[in-house]
Amino acid sequence: MSQTPTPIGHYIQGQVAAGASGRAQDVFNPATGAVTGRVALASTSEVNTAVAAAHAAFPAWADTSPLRRARIMFKFLELLNQQRDDLARLITAEHGKVFTDAQGEVTRGIEIVEFATGIPQLLKGDYTEQVSTGIDNWTMRQPLGVVAGITPFNFPVMVPMWMFPVAIACGNTFVLKPSPIDPSPSLFIADLLKQAGLPDGVFNVVQGDKEAVDALLHHPDVKAVSFVGSTPIANYIYETGARHGKRVQALGGAKNHMVVMPDADVNQVVDALIGSAYGSAGERCMAISVAVLVGDVADKVMPALVERTKALKVLNGTNLAAEMGPIVTDVARQRISGYIDAGVQEGAQLLVDGRGFDGTQAGEGCANGFWLGGTLFDHVTPEMKIYKEEIFGPVLACVRVPDFATAVQLINDHEFGNGTACFTRDGNVAREFARRIQVGMVGINVPIPVPMAWHGFGGWKRSLFGDMHAYGEEGVRFYTKQKSVMQRWPESIGKGAEFVMPTSK
Repeated sequence: MSQTPTPIGHYIQGQVAAGASGRAQDVFNPATGAVTGRVALASTSEVNTAVAAAHAAFPAWADTSPLRRARIMFKFLELLNQQRDDLARLITAEHGKVFTDAQGEVTRGIEIVEFATGIPQLLKGDYTEQVSTGIDNWTMRQPLGVVAGITPFNFPVMVPMWMFPVAIACGNTFVLKPSPIDPSPSLFIADLLKQAGLPDGVFNVVQGDKEAVDALLHHPDVKAVSFVGSTPIANYIYETGARHGKRVQALGGAKNHMVVMPDADVNQVVDALIGSAYGSAGERCMAISVAVLVGDVADKVMPALVERTKALKVLNGTNLAAEMGPIVTDVARQRISGYIDAGVQEGAQLLVDGRGFDGTQAGEGCANGFWLGGTLFDHVTPEMKIYKEEIFGPVLACVRVPDFATAVQLINDHEFGNGTACFTRDGNVAREFARRIQVGMVGINVPIPVPMAWHGFGGWKRSLFGDMHAYGEEGVRFYTKQKSVMQRWPESIGKGAEFVMPTSK
């Protein structure tokens, strides 16, 4: 039966706003290929309206005590915990990832909110009495103003929560520009924030494409921009935002390697590679997309890896038995298939080919979904396109190297430095790997080393543009500016003008 697509609009000044630009795009259920929604694409004028609402709300919100802001975060946290499964179902319906993975995404987002509830402690400054005779010195951290978040399709809940809970708790107001591919969770979140008591205008959502992004980057009242997405766009966001005087934190692409040493447990290695390469259909920036097999370990790992890749349970994400769901869009599926074609043409050995996956095997009504099976290459070399570029799909490339030093050099030579892992029983190898690898997030026998909420997320090299990582204490620093105050009282001021540099006396 045909179904009329649901209109999906913006959220400005505490209420849902229908699109006024006349532009919109379809929202799909990736498992079935059906159009389920029609999302508005904001004009510059609509973005300006959202920024104006945030700008007007800022003075009162910044003057709200950190404890009162934390109490609203606590209420938001309570509502999130009550409705986490509803939020996860929205993710699965528009992104396609399996429901259990969507639940995990929501949980990781909730952990950031839990961190943000501690904002009274996190905003405490330093104080030094008597830095000089009769003079005291202290520091405080104050909010920036209106800040914006531009977030990707692959984590429509978790990545926005890397940003807005910390930003809002610090006293800023926020404009979120989510991906138009899966826009509904952003409106669900906005409604929960309103229920939690957040004043109108403090959190706003503008759906949109490049026009909305550029409007945020050029707007003089937007003081900072956080972004997660591909490296070319991250570079653009960083350069454009900086040119307009904004603080920018732009997280880009990845090509995450997992080094497997000869002493590693083969069963653990295969489990780790299967989960980290094919979980969420490989559409996550921390997915392992390259297995670096050291010495003779490849001969032990590859047979089991082939067997497990062929046995992946690729199903509709609503099926609780599913291990992998569909690709997010048909365009993305075609792009990933093009990379598989390129790998074959360049001489990599294709052991498992996901291009022929039949959607009817994924469940009732899935024949027209955006399906692709797990894909496995062996004998990949650093010159190949499938090694150099981020595929962002369920494709695992295996590279064979003779020793540990070659493995480390291979990773350090890559342009990306987001995440990496090493599986070994050798403590010295683990220590040397962690010290010498030029990557921002490192796992030792942990395939996806996403830091917890109080540590902060971010890569090196062309995986991060800007100086501060997302969330954690670096997130607090990103969304605030430090002010230093030196104070003395008239009774302690000596007579006469001083013409030399002040020093401690």
